[in-house]
Amino acid sequence: MKFIIIGLGNFGGSLAEKLTQQGNEVIGVDSRPERVSLLKDKLSHTICMNATDQTSISHLPLKNTDVVMVCIGEDEGANIMVTALFKNLGVKRLISRSINPLHENVLQAIGVSEIVRPEEETAERWSKKLCLKGVVDSFELNKNFSIVEIVVPQKYIGKTIADVKFTEHHNVLILTIIRDTQEKTFLGRSKTVASVQGIPEPSTILLQHDIIVIYGANEDLQKFAKEA
Repeated sequence: MKFIIIGLGNFGGSLAEKLTQQGNEVIGVDSRPERVSLLKDKLSHTICMNATDQTSISHLPLKNTDVVMVCIGEDEGANIMVTALFKNLGVKRLISRSINPLHENVLQAIGVSEIVRPEEETAERWSKKLCLKGVVDSFELNKNFSIVEIVVPQKYIGKTIADVKFTEHHNVLILTIIRDTQEKTFLGRSKTVASVQGIPEPSTILLQHDIIVIYGANEDLQKFAKEA
């Protein structure tokens, strides 16, 4: 995949490095020459640029980029301005970093639905979300093993846990299933609630929109996601 990361501070720089290490093409952009210089040999390409300048960012290869991520964390105004510029340019997928709840409300108001909260979410977690197909969330146990939530692959819908052979064929362990269920509100209306199903039986049938929670080595999890 192709990424443009705007803002190469602690979070943005770490995320850009991890995405590059996972085989993605990453362009890192920052207005500070020292940050650009620090990462120039670690990313696919680095650019020293003021991203609040629409003329400058319009020369970036936006049409060929899968994800633009605004990781500016020191300046709320610059973050909002840059995010709005990319929103107006109609990039394929736009993700922006929030600095505080008010800032997050502003990002949502300009139409940004994917928001990063670095205080709660690590660069490692986001690198898995972005790189592994269908991943909803992830938790790194150590540098080698993780637990990930992933939307059940299309080819496994309607099959049982035993049919898929998670351990035998994929070397991963299925821990549980998160499934949408209907509940009644106190007004008697029906609402959809994500419900953890407990430890699944071999005979449990995987349904469309199920989220499976699986554990394994990072290499095996990546293979499973790519084959899905």
